Amino acid sequence: MKRVTLYTMNKCPHCQTAKQYLDNLGIKYRLCNVSTPNGKKEFNQLGFRGVPVVKVGDQFINGFSIKQFNRLYKS
Repeated sequence: MKRVTLYTMNKCPHCQTAKQYLDNLGIKYRLCNVSTPNGKKEFNQLGFRGVPVVKVGDQFINGFSIKQFNRLYKS
């Protein structure tokens, strides 16, 4: 089982879609809100510009794609 981290911010419709998808599948994930000081610091270290970003194991998806997520999560 790979560890999943979801980087989001408030009022982001794509972030909501990603959260809903993970919740519906019962996948446990760590939520990191980049609007908080700690979340912003962690997110800035990754070098991405926009959310959502999904970390699956040690790989990242910039944006949310069900197809990409499933490929990384199940591989």
